[in-house]
Amino acid sequence: MLPNDQLTAAQIIQFILAPALMISACGLLLLGINNKYSLVVNRIRLLNEEKRRLFMKVGERPIATEENVRLESIAIQIKALVYRVKLVRNTVLCYTTAVAMFVFTSLLLGASYFISMDLNMVIVFSFLLGMTLVLVGVCFAGLETYKGYEIIEYEVKVHE
Repeated sequence: MLPNDQLTAAQIIQFILAPALMISACGLLLLGINNKYSLVVNRIRLLNEEKRRLFMKVGERPIATEENVRLESIAIQIKALVYRVKLVRNTVLCYTTAVAMFVFTSLLLGASYFISMDLNMVIVFSFLLGMTLVLVGVCFAGLETYKGYEIIEYEVKVHE
């Protein structure tokens, strides 16, 4: 960064707003992953409801083979979906913490100018930490997508 007396107000604002682009990008990522979270939670609730209905339907009589296969399928899917929800949670936590780091970076940029103190290493570290959290969040989101495919693949195989 240039010495404080060589920077114009426009340059200072540009430095401060650069992390804002990442805040906006994380906001879009959070919007998409929150939608996925709602869908996965809804699917868990539907499967639990189907399981309850099957048990009520069976009542006292022995469980038929087809019903037993479906109950096992539901149990396996619920377990996999709970794992997916944990991945989505981790994704959301990474993106949210990244946003906090980008806001912190912007504040440090502004503070370094006004207090005439060299905070460059802290600024770069906080920005890189935010970028790293975005990368980790994207990895969690990718893994969650892969696990979602595995669940669908299992469901199709069970009912063939």
